[in-house]
Amino acid sequence: MAHIVILGAGTGGMPAAYELREKLDSSHRITVVNAVDYFQFVPSNPWVAVGWRTREDITFPIRPYLEKKGISFVAQRVDRIDAAGNALQLADGSTLPYDYLVITTGPKLAFDEVPGAGPGAHTHSICAVDHADSTWAAYQAFLEDPGPVIIGAMPGASCFGPAYEFAFILNRDLQKRKLRHKVPMTFVSSEPYIGHLGLGGVGDSKSMLESEFRNHHIQWITNARVTQVEPGRMHISELDEAGAVKKEHQLPFKFSMMLPAFRGVDAVAQVEGLCNPRGFVLIDEHQRSRKYPNIFSAGVCVAIPPVEATPVPTGAPKTGYMIETMVSAIVQNIADELAGRPVSAKGTWNAICLADMGDTGAAFVALPQIPPRNVNWFRKGKWVHVAKIAFEKYFLYKMKTGSSEPIYEKYVLKSLGIERLER
Repeated sequence: MAHIVILGAGTGGMPAAYELREKLDSSHRITVVNAVDYFQFVPSNPWVAVGWRTREDITFPIRPYLEKKGISFVAQRVDRIDAAGNALQLADGSTLPYDYLVITTGPKLAFDEVPGAGPGAHTHSICAVDHADSTWAAYQAFLEDPGPVIIGAMPGASCFGPAYEFAFILNRDLQKRKLRHKVPMTFVSSEPYIGHLGLGGVGDSKSMLESEFRNHHIQWITNARVTQVEPGRMHISELDEAGAVKKEHQLPFKFSMMLPAFRGVDAVAQVEGLCNPRGFVLIDEHQRSRKYPNIFSAGVCVAIPPVEATPVPTGAPKTGYMIETMVSAIVQNIADELAGRPVSAKGTWNAICLADMGDTGAAFVALPQIPPRNVNWFRKGKWVHVAKIAFEKYFLYKMKTGSSEPIYEKYVLKSLGIERLER
């Protein structure tokens, strides 16, 4: 019988394991491989970075929950994928063979593309719980001697929502501490305009987010190409619509959180013919590798073209609902192939998101993600803030109970008053 290996145990990998176990009979083996032995709910990292959550609130050990469902777990880094030989080479030198490989690794964070950027250098991150913990430590020191703050996204970034979330969450936390008046804030983004989000805007996202920035005294620079970060100073080239340098900025700061561009993780990116030049997996409409028919992929690690050309490169985001539908398609296609049926299931490029803004929030639906759209919807309200808090608890509960149901479709669409979206 088949051995299915899932590489990565995040918001794509864990549901993939549970759905496969539910779909396939026990004669088929399922193994999850992850570099660390814990699950982290990444959407909560902005809260961890200001002390509204702790690491313990949003993580849990993976092994006992998978093993309870009859799923094997290996907590090791994968150093090499032997795609021709259908095997993974693990960090301890051992080999793990597979019949099917599902790649849900997420990205490698490309801090190195901007000198002086990233943890260990001069900017902070909320891309992983370790980074959020370090950001929280730095933020506590900053509170003792507050000053200018820069939040935003580097050239080539494709995930902008968390930067907006963190800007508004930080603003609200400083207000509660009665320190906001001491902290000039600037949002610096590679987007061509505020609210672009890597999606060409969604509904009234541009005017609404600009209005929110004005109301909260947050300045911004868009079409921003950050070229270097020095201690306490960020070098930024602001481009015009033609891509020529419009203005050079040297912004001082005492605290900065900048989201990086993404690349594919090394073991995946090094497989000949599997990925594009950035290391993202090239897939067909059924989530299958174009070169290796027994390799499937879902989530941030797959190659999706940008929505449009922009003066500073920006990528397209992969939201939770999109990832969920990709995973469900993979599960159905593997089940069909094992049963001797042709694969037919497809994921969706519909974008649905709940974004927290401290004491309120914003929700958007882009159907499909690439314009022109059948649905182009953006709303703001305190209900979104409440809905995201509830969703965090709901998602963590479902991951611990081994639920195979479509979590985003059941919860997020219901929160938005939408019964179902056509995929």
